[in-house]
Order: sequence, then structure tokens, then C-alpha cells
Amino acid sequence: MSFNINKQLNAEELEPAAVETAEATAITNAPAPAPIVETAHDDFDWSRDKRNVSAYSKEEKEKYDSVYDNTFKQINDGEMIQATIESLTKTDAVVNIGFKSDGLISLNEFRDIPGGIKVGDLVEVMVVEKEDRDGNLHLSRKSARITRAWERIVEVNKTGEIVTGLVTSKTKGGLIVDVFGMETFLPGSQIDVKPVTDYDQFVGKTMEFKVVKINEAIKNAVVSHKALIESDIEAQRAEIIGKLEKGQVLEGTIKNITDFGAFLDLGGLDGLLYITDISWGRINHPSEVLKMDQKLNVVVLDFDDDKKRISLGLKQLTAHPWDTLAENLKEGEVIKGKVVNIEDYGAFLEIMPGVEGLVHVSEITWANTPINAKEFFKLNDEYEAKVVTLDKETRKMSLSIKQLTEDPWSTIENQFPESSKHMGTVKNITPYGVFVELATGIGGMIHISDLSWLKRFNNPNEYTKVGNEIEVMILSIDKEGRKLQLGHKQIEEDPWNSLEDTFAIGSTHQGTVVKKDDKGAVVQLPYGLEGFAPARHLAKEDGKTIVADEIASFMVIEFDRSDKRIVLSHTRLWEQEKEEEKQVQIKEKKADQETTKKAVKTIQSKVEKSTLGDLSALANLKAKLDSDEAAEAKGE
Repeated sequence: MSFNINKQLNAEELEPAAVETAEATAITNAPAPAPIVETAHDDFDWSRDKRNVSAYSKEEKEKYDSVYDNTFKQINDGEMIQATIESLTKTDAVVNIGFKSDGLISLNEFRDIPGGIKVGDLVEVMVVEKEDRDGNLHLSRKSARITRAWERIVEVNKTGEIVTGLVTSKTKGGLIVDVFGMETFLPGSQIDVKPVTDYDQFVGKTMEFKVVKINEAIKNAVVSHKALIESDIEAQRAEIIGKLEKGQVLEGTIKNITDFGAFLDLGGLDGLLYITDISWGRINHPSEVLKMDQKLNVVVLDFDDDKKRISLGLKQLTAHPWDTLAENLKEGEVIKGKVVNIEDYGAFLEIMPGVEGLVHVSEITWANTPINAKEFFKLNDEYEAKVVTLDKETRKMSLSIKQLTEDPWSTIENQFPESSKHMGTVKNITPYGVFVELATGIGGMIHISDLSWLKRFNNPNEYTKVGNEIEVMILSIDKEGRKLQLGHKQIEEDPWNSLEDTFAIGSTHQGTVVKKDDKGAVVQLPYGLEGFAPARHLAKEDGKTIVADEIASFMVIEFDRSDKRIVLSHTRLWEQEKEEEKQVQIKEKKADQETTKKAVKTIQSKVEKSTLGDLSALANLKAKLDSDEAAEAKGE
């Protein structure tokens, strides 16, 4: 709803005296009249209309319009101006700014005024439009407030002045704060120096802020309460650092716990208590001994004025455990400790918090077999050990577990004499042999070549596995080197001594090809024996080659008892058969030739005279002999 109050000025509204004066002036200044010729309607005033109202000339009209316009203010769009509340309706306020028409402003724009507004109050408004599309004057108090608020915000941003604002609501990522009547943004990270998760607790509170960022383009401002806290903390920090000394004991409150230590609030100044300075003993995480918000005394170890870093210590408030070590703890004493650290070279046992000793891998067992400390020890397990060396000055202690028992190698010849047979447990397998434990701390190695008389292995895994029981014979004892040479195949007699007759050179045996490569094939023979057939000896009579898993007959072409080697050939079998057949044919032909020669000699001795028939028979016999000799020569 709008009111348009038109203040029109009519001729009747002019004062009568002014009219009479104007008419008198016009008569006085007029030139001498010409002679008047009177007519019938000379007394009629033609300048008056039917309403008996006189019309003004153009000059007069412009004159009076100027007088009218000068009675009002000249205003522009966007101008800030003081206005008076003329009247109030249920929804709007009628506002007079001294213009030719009044404006309307919604009462909602006055809600911030305590007690509301009343007629006659002065307020600052902005001219939005002198004349909108409906011809009305458009005013806004809200726009005026925002503009004035923005001007003040820009000013305090430059000066760093602290402002007071009301937290009106919560929004994504922070809060909305009313500053000077304008909404500003308070990010969640700028509320406090500590992380804040519950934003609702601040809604409705009036707090102090500092304008930290503005955007002129979109008229947006960011405020911070954290900046004020930090400035106070900085002042306190500077005061504390000015009085700080190494070795000084301070009280602090734990504000954060990390994997590497804990941060303490020293009253406006933070310090770091590193994990190694918490306890003389080993701890895996600071939370094992510290809690959030816990208060404790700490000592200043070091500090940096420039970077404002302070290193704190807790364990330094008590004496080092090595300095209070019991006098009766000497070398040779048996102690009990807990495993607190395991390395490749051994394990550390904690005798008491801050006092540790090393059990080297060589001091775990009397056995000469390699020991993996990380497999043998488990964290927090307890062990008894003997103190081997103790140096309080360097704070080092070496321990031994194996020395708790007698060295079994001192009487090794009595318990495990050479050539004796024993059962052992496979503890480890390498590409070159098998390590067997015969008793606690005593063991030896079976070389891969001493596993079997008959088979060759590429890896001992093909014969046995870790944890299996195996029978061995003591081959030799190295007491100084603490080594036993063991054998497994020596449990039985060497079968090669009796196999030489069975697998004599030229003998034929059935075998199965178990493995084949470019060089030849490994053939499984009777009695668990294996032989090797070179590639050129695998050819068949039909031109093909024997393949893996094929069963065929083989001839022994080499037998070496020293190297435990048998060389086989399949090709030699059928080549030899062919040769034998050929020799049989040659023998048969020679027998026929001898028979023929004997027959000729017999005929010659009986015939005294030659006849044509005899000559013919002799010629036939001679031709046959010649033919046989020629065939024999060709075959050779």
C-alpha cells in the first residue's frame, strides 16, 4: 500500500494581494492605449474558461513550477538520508524524507530497535528508487543499515579493532554472526584454539570478534574469535618464554596424545613431552602411562626462542635406574627379565624399568645351528638368564640363557661317539643339507650327498621335511668347532658293492623315464636305482624318441661304483639286434660257400674224363660260387 500526496498549486491558492499587485504592475508598465472602438461584447474576458478560472502564460507557469519545486529536497537513488516517521499501519511505516511524496517501509526492518518505533522518530534510510514502476518512492532502512555496517566493518578490518557480535544461527562449516546489523561468517576453525564439534552451544551468545577477511565484490566478511584467544596466548607465551630456563620444573596439562609423545599446555604455551622422555623403561605408546587432561610436573629440557618450541621431560624428575642398581647384582648372578625388544642379533630383557640386558643369539642355546631371535622370543615373555658382563658406567649388560645349563659339548664323545646311531629331529633344511637336533644344544648336519646311496636330490626337501624324525650316524666330531657331521645313508651298507654284478655292462633292464631334458633322461631302474640315458641314446628304431613316463628297455653301457653312476642306452639295444641279424646272415652265406666248394672238389676227384655234361655242371657250380663271393664282398 502506498500514499501519493500531490501538492498542486492553483490560481485560487495565491494570495489576493499578490494578484492585485501583479495586475497593477502590468497596467503601469503598459504602453499608451490606442483609441478604443466599443463593440457589443467588449466587456467579456476571453482569458477565463468555463469554470471562471484564468489560464497562465507559459512564462508564468514555469515561474510558479520553480517556486513549487524549491519547496522539496533533491534526492538521488542510493542516497542515505534522515527520515521522520509520519504514521504507522499494521504492517508499514509512512516515512517523510522531505520529498514530494512519502515512502513506505515494512515494520520488519525495524525489529532490531528495542521497544519498536513511534511517530516522530528519526531513522536513516536509503533511497532505493525515487520512482518505481508504479510511480512510488522506494525506501529501505535495511539497505541503509547494511551499507553503514559494511563501511564500519571495512574500517575495523583496517584498524584491527575488536568488535562485538551476536551469534544468530548455525550454518554449514560454522556460525552466522550479526556485526553492526550485518551477517558475517565465523568458520568452525576460528571459534576456539581447541577443536569445536558442538556449534549449537554458541548460538544466541554475544561474543567479541576480529574481522580477519573481507570481500568487497560480494560484501562478505569473515570474523574470528580464535584470533583474539591466540593474541592473548601469544602475550602469555612471550611472558613465559622470557622467564624460561633449562631444568625449570613446570606444571602442565596434557592436551593431546600422539604416537610420538604428548603435548602439554603450560598456561598459554605448549610443550612436547617426547615418548623417550616419559619413562626410563620402554613404552609402546604414551597412552600406556598418560591420560588426556592429566596434570603433571615436567622439567624443561630445551627450548627455541625463535620457533617457540619447548622440549619437556618426565623421567628426568627421578634418578636413572642404573644409578640405583642393587649392589648385589654382579656377574654370574641369575636374574629374571621380560622381553621388551627383539632384533636380528638378539633380544633385550628388562630387569627393571630402565635397566635392560642383551641376550645375543649365540647365548640362546649350546647348539651351533643358526637361531632366529624373532622366532625364538616373543614380546613380554619372561626368561631367566645369567649375567655374563655388567658395566654400570656405560650402562650395558650381557645375558646368557644357555649358561644356565652345563655345556653338553664338554662330554660329547661319551654321549655321541663316532659311528653310533641316533634318532634326531629335522630343524632346518638348506639347499646343501639337513640340520638335525639330537639333544638340547647338540645337533649336526647331513650333507645332501649323505641322504641316499641310490638317489640324487636337487634339494633335501625332496627327501624330508622340517619336524620329521630321521635316523643318523655320527660320522665325525669337531669339538672345538662344536660341529657334528652326520650321515643317513650310512645306516645301511652301500648297495653299490652288490649291484655291480646285477647291472653289469651290456645287461638289459626295464626302466621308466621319470625326468627328461635336452641333455637326456633320468630312468628309474629296479631296486630303487636311477640311471642316466644321454639324449642320443633315447632314439627308437622307428625314428621317434622315448618321452617322459614311458617304459622301455635299456642297456647298461657304463657302471661307475665310485661316482655312483649308471649310463643307459635304448638305441644300443636295437642297433645291436640288427648287427646280430647281419652277422647271422653272413655266417649262413659262408656255410653255403663251404658246402659248394666241397661238392666241387668231390666231383673233380671222381670224374676222370671231361664230358660236355660234366663241363656244364662244373660251369654252373663255378658261376654260383662267383655269385656268392660277389654278394659277400658287397655286404662287407
